[in-house]
Amino acid sequence: MVKLINIYTNSFKGLSEESWMLALVMLINRAGSMVLPFLGVYMTSHLHFSIENTGIVLSFFGIGSVIGSWLGGFITDRIGEYKVQYMSLLLSVPLFCLIPIFKTEVGVAAIILLQSIVSDTFRPANSVAITKYAKPENITRAFSLNRMAVNLGFSVGPALGGILSAISYNFLFYSNALAALLAGILYISFFYKRNKLAKVKITKVKEAIEVKKENSPYRDGKFLIYCFFCLLFSMCFFQLFSTLTIFYKDVAKLSQENIGYILGYSGFLIVLLEMGFVQIAEKYFNLAFTMLFGTFICGIAYAMMAFDYSIITLIISMTVLCIGEIWTLPFMSTITAKRSGKNNKGAYMGLNGISFSAAFIITPYLGTLLAEKFGFNALWIGTGVLATFIAIAFYFIVPWMLKDNRELDEVI
Repeated sequence: MVKLINIYTNSFKGLSEESWMLALVMLINRAGSMVLPFLGVYMTSHLHFSIENTGIVLSFFGIGSVIGSWLGGFITDRIGEYKVQYMSLLLSVPLFCLIPIFKTEVGVAAIILLQSIVSDTFRPANSVAITKYAKPENITRAFSLNRMAVNLGFSVGPALGGILSAISYNFLFYSNALAALLAGILYISFFYKRNKLAKVKITKVKEAIEVKKENSPYRDGKFLIYCFFCLLFSMCFFQLFSTLTIFYKDVAKLSQENIGYILGYSGFLIVLLEMGFVQIAEKYFNLAFTMLFGTFICGIAYAMMAFDYSIITLIISMTVLCIGEIWTLPFMSTITAKRSGKNNKGAYMGLNGISFSAAFIITPYLGTLLAEKFGFNALWIGTGVLATFIAIAFYFIVPWMLKDNRELDEVI
């Protein structure tokens, strides 16, 4: 027990002040993240869209996310991560407030598309900022700290969102807007001077050395294969935000409040476990095995719901899913950072972000379609089988890809 406590406390040591502030900004922003988990329920129960049309509309969130991830990576390498992050946060505010005005499928799809583009330009810029302010040996833990902030906010947001949505769905959108505004103000106030100092240092380095031109990630064949399997994994995992909440409501017969509590529990569990679990994985496992195990048990978490969906099983399933997430998502970002060069991190992070964003296009429509045609049991079993295949693929792809970057000793 003492050893476990030491591992957990040591996992927080050595992280920079900027890494902590990036995490705090993310925490405030994500504390208002009540919209996405309840969009499917909002459209089916409040706007009375069909399940199939709801899936189509949710896919526009994914389209916007793909565009935003590409755009964010593109402009981050040109104007810097500081400007991209604060513009994304501040421009999101009015867009969240506009969502409840639209009542038709076309209108909701259009505003969700626009809001998603603006919000998701933030992600590659934020990832670049994490690598910029973290020490090389602390990159995975810096990403984990940021994700811990995301999930701490996510544990508060959906739980509160379930309560507020029972009163009025408008509260969800306005709360997201307020959180984005507060996060933007805090980010600007803390990083304004630090960004200026960092720009001066970068300019001096570029004057002292010849800047090497680096390849585009879109011409990096091995990385494209890796991103394809990240896309497949995301299609499995991100049912958490679409088909899973519909399953909870329509099949498991959970109330909106209880859906919020389970989602909130998942965020709380990740906050409690992630930094320690990442520390354990870095100390005892290699990257290939960590990705294999994390991806596999994510599939198990979904597959077990095909056999039972009592409240105990749902909680166990969510617990297993959280552990799998901890041992997969932060390491995906680390692998991307290791594959990229010094001057094209934004493009690499953007492309990897697209693999996640594309899942938001495919998953809501495909998931709801399969559930409607074949039932949720077939969907969950299929997810488990696909995740197993992806896990095996990661085990071989990761060392094969990082071998070119002289990182092979870290993964095999």
